[in-house]
Amino acid sequence: MSRLVVVSNRVALPKEARAGGLASAMQAALTEHGGLWFGWSGRIVPTDERTLHTERAERIDYALLDLDRADYEQYYLGFANRTLWPLLHFRPSLLDYHRTDFAGYRRVNRLFAEHLARLVRPNDLIWIHDYHLIPLAADLRALGVEARIGFFLHVPLPPPALLITLPHHEQLFAALSACDLVGLQSVRDRNALLAYFREELHAQTDADGGVRLADGRRFRIGAFPIGIDTARVAAQAKRSAASAATQRLIRSLEGRKLAIGVDRLDYSKGLPQRFEAFGRFLSQHAEWRARISFLQIAPPSREEVPEYRELRSRLERLAGATNGRYAEPDWMPIRYVNRSFNQATLAGFYRVADIGLVTPLRDGMNLVAKEFVAAQPPEDPGVLILSGFAGAAEDLQQALIINPLDSDDIVEGLASALAMPLEERRERWQAMFDYLQRHDIAAWRSAFLEALAQA
Repeated sequence: MSRLVVVSNRVALPKEARAGGLASAMQAALTEHGGLWFGWSGRIVPTDERTLHTERAERIDYALLDLDRADYEQYYLGFANRTLWPLLHFRPSLLDYHRTDFAGYRRVNRLFAEHLARLVRPNDLIWIHDYHLIPLAADLRALGVEARIGFFLHVPLPPPALLITLPHHEQLFAALSACDLVGLQSVRDRNALLAYFREELHAQTDADGGVRLADGRRFRIGAFPIGIDTARVAAQAKRSAASAATQRLIRSLEGRKLAIGVDRLDYSKGLPQRFEAFGRFLSQHAEWRARISFLQIAPPSREEVPEYRELRSRLERLAGATNGRYAEPDWMPIRYVNRSFNQATLAGFYRVADIGLVTPLRDGMNLVAKEFVAAQPPEDPGVLILSGFAGAAEDLQQALIINPLDSDDIVEGLASALAMPLEERRERWQAMFDYLQRHDIAAWRSAFLEALAQA
């Protein structure tokens, strides 16, 4: 059996209590196959102290590379998060491009390739993850690596008309052709990348996602929607419903309905539009005042980036305005929490919520939507209100699909969710839960690796 080599910007070590589903999926795959996980150590050190750290746990080898300050600022903060992130999330007006950042991004990818090439074996399966490492496969090929290479993009991909706004886009996205398989979250994203290769690189493509470049190079582009550990989330939510944290939340509601949103604090998540729509709902539906609370959990991220600091301030102003207008001495309409909770606690919160508000402006998938569905009690499930611009909308078609840019659409979704009969809620939930059971994270992992092995 081929050894699996996973490459990602950050690596989840066993001693780190990281709760991400992707981390669990990668560790399960590596344990099953035996393998290596390579990525950034998270350490920033002086250039002459930069080193590769290795350790082994169970059947997994970990190789962690330090970065220096220039690497971190140009590769990570600069090109990855201030150039690629807004571009890939359909926000070209926020794109901040500097040639020095692009050079740093390319330099770090070559640095990764140089260290990784020494560790790779000819029959390995190499699985590269996300936008931080788009050129890595081409850099590995340039160093003579002949192993099969797959790449998976976890974020959305805009159409060619937006991709070409990136200076030197052809140097970046053409590098994906060095892979044997490129995976994306949705059919929409897959079609966008196929169109880019046809229109910008004059490639031939077929209905199965096959791509043939002018020089004869062939590879495949496919849609592989990521799932969750459905059974685990469901069981965790059932247990956590009785936890102290969930019981405190229930008592604080005093019989009111609960709408919940859980998002990293990011401008792609549509949080200002969500806050404004909830205030608009209370304005238009006075009968629901003091009968529903909205809990938004939004841990801060990338606070070094000015746009994120401004977003946090804007949300505080919006929450304050709505609460100031509608609050009662014993009721706060919006509960806005800037801290993170572990997965078990969130699962309990999801289970007791009546509405899940998942309204990103763009999202590759959005696993919160799937976790909310998996956490619901079958006998009395809540309703998912889901943006049509999240990849999850292709999978969870029984949700109430809304356009997050239309405040009235969210308002109508809230009204429909609160009025929905129990029988309809059960039918919608059952269809989505059955899908999540069939297409869980193990099925996603297997589907991608089988396709890569056959490439």
